[in-house]
Amino acid sequence: MIETVPPFVYLTIAAFAVAFLPRLPGHLIAGLATAAVGVQGYLLADGTYVETAFLGFDVVFLNVDGASRLFAAGIGILATAAVLYAYESDAPRVMTAFALTYVASTAGVVFAGDWLSMIFFWELMAVTSTLLVWHYGGAAVRAGYRYAIFHGIGGTILLGAVVVHFVSVGPSTDAFLYTASEGIYGAAGGPLASAAAALAAVGIGINCGFILLHSWIPDTYPRPHVAASVFLSVFTTKTAVFVMFRAFPDGGLWLAYLGGAMAVYGVFFALLQYDPRRLLSYHIQAQVGYMLAGIGLATLAGDYGGGFAAAGGLAHAFNNILYKALLFMAVGVVIYRTQEQNIKKLGGLWKVMPLTFLAYLIGAASITAVPGTNGFVSKGMVLDSAHALDTIPLLLGEDLLWWMLIIGAVGTFMSFIKLGYYIFFHGEATIEPRDATRGQTVAMLFVGAFCLVFGFAHGTFFELLPFTESVAAAADPFSTGHLTEGIVLLVVGFVAFFTLKGPITRMAWIPDVERVLFPASFYLGRGLVWGVTELWAAVDRFVMATAAASMRVGTDPGGYAYRTADRLPGVDVEELPTGRGTETVRLRASSGASIFFITLALFAGLVVLLLL
Repeated sequence: MIETVPPFVYLTIAAFAVAFLPRLPGHLIAGLATAAVGVQGYLLADGTYVETAFLGFDVVFLNVDGASRLFAAGIGILATAAVLYAYESDAPRVMTAFALTYVASTAGVVFAGDWLSMIFFWELMAVTSTLLVWHYGGAAVRAGYRYAIFHGIGGTILLGAVVVHFVSVGPSTDAFLYTASEGIYGAAGGPLASAAAALAAVGIGINCGFILLHSWIPDTYPRPHVAASVFLSVFTTKTAVFVMFRAFPDGGLWLAYLGGAMAVYGVFFALLQYDPRRLLSYHIQAQVGYMLAGIGLATLAGDYGGGFAAAGGLAHAFNNILYKALLFMAVGVVIYRTQEQNIKKLGGLWKVMPLTFLAYLIGAASITAVPGTNGFVSKGMVLDSAHALDTIPLLLGEDLLWWMLIIGAVGTFMSFIKLGYYIFFHGEATIEPRDATRGQTVAMLFVGAFCLVFGFAHGTFFELLPFTESVAAAADPFSTGHLTEGIVLLVVGFVAFFTLKGPITRMAWIPDVERVLFPASFYLGRGLVWGVTELWAAVDRFVMATAAASMRVGTDPGGYAYRTADRLPGVDVEELPTGRGTETVRLRASSGASIFFITLALFAGLVVLLLL
């Protein structure tokens, strides 16, 4: 059974169950279905299981290897907790059904064994996640439109990469299979492979949140229902990291340095935010930067390159699925109970919401890589790989990339000290909301437990990772160097926040690219619509006028000839006979022939216009 049914099938069935069954049984079925994704990925050995043909090409709907197994485990753990969280957060059944279709399309991408089925589920993921955003209504609707535009453009560009890749490898039934070539470059190499790679980088990069292509993240994720944000915060961006690894399995320094820049950019703007979900959204971009840095550093040789670096990037993506969702859950409980989305208006909540504070503490410790958490393990792997890089050595002999990742780490500490300080400690509590519900607490602590287990029992975590042998040979999370680095970053981040708290507050006005991008896109789009509409109207007027003139000539060719002759130079109309009889105007050709020649002339003119 587990070898013949891809996860997207039973997840889709579960989505209908949530939508149409009573609330409790529907959510129970949904929880069992999401948990089954991780179980199925864990039990299946490496290989392809559900293979078929589509449009004459081989496609694979159930491909299992180290990377897909790791992400399947992340989907299983988080989606199960998110279903329980949605149930306890009064999320409408239809919203949870949309979320399940989103998870189903995500599983389709993860288990795809070819570019054709991958791009199908990639586009389906954009559609289902847009529906999840739109369902909440209000401000989420306009943000959802912008979200859909971003992902529609990204999917179209990625589809272009897949098409160019197909041309590069040559026509064959297995041309779209992952095994047919090395990544998206294609076996043929040359200009076509470079074009496919460039298109893939941009198309996938939109979903990753590349700098200047990232504004959909902080614009969208703070808008919908708090339970919807939990689903949205992890699957689109982390699936993009997974597909980036599929496209560029050998990495590339361009990708590594771009990831480092994203880490710095994301934490800078996160520090300026006072909407908690917007702050967390910028940290999605920053954390994806670490993942891309690890995948990019797979281009290195040695113990910390190749498989080890790629495993570090994928491990950080898996861990981010857990702790990022945990943080959105904790912040979501605060919003759910207080209806407040400005952290300056909160404070002192640790006394009245201790369980929510505990969940936040675990998530914040994990994302800031405190020793003993899963984030400490995976971030350490990425930093170890960056240590081995000396392309652009700077202070202390460390590479530019290492310093960007370190700056990102300090900024991450500062951000979550800020977020926790304003929500749980700042001032006195002016309101005393109830703590998380029992189900919300179970969901948060369930995810938090994995953050701690995979931090302390890192050997178990390493068994989940691809490139197991490379990881086992080089990884040492609790080395003296790692522990010292983690403690120093914690102290520096703590001191830096309270030293710079005032300037950070005064810098909150600094705009991101969306301040220019969104209005410019709106007016450009409106201008294009106006231009196309007016051009069509002009063409329509010309065609209709031409048709009307032709009809006039055809119905009264004699009268038309008389009126035309009246306008010719040197012709005196008074010399012509008057009247409309057959003897009044004598034509050299019959009426039928005249109509034929006029029609022929109009047709020739139309051809000339088209050629011009």
